[in-house]
Amino acid sequence: MTAAVTITPRAARRIGQILQNEGDGAKLRISVEGGGCSGFQYKFDVERNQADDDLVIERDNAVVLVDPASVPFLAGSEVDFVDDLIGASFRVVNPNATASCGCGTSFSI
Repeated sequence: MTAAVTITPRAARRIGQILQNEGDGAKLRISVEGGGCSGFQYKFDVERNQADDDLVIERDNAVVLVDPASVPFLAGSEVDFVDDLIGASFRVVNPNATASCGCGTSFSI
């Protein structure tokens, strides 16, 4: 399976920092769930359990997991880390999204 999600250098650096603070074996899971103001929402969790069918994306010190149900929703997406006047957050640039909310965590397809 090819990587459905690209992690920018900025995001990889921030994910690596978070995972380092979480200890050995920690990984960042990105998933898509129903809900949010636009129909679907991104969820970010730190966990240690990796399923055999997870998509695993590694860049520098960052290890990102995506479950098989979320892969089609995230195909071709780029995860970036943005630190601006509004605050610091991960931002998903998703070519599959036809609309998104103002906060950027919810989308529709």
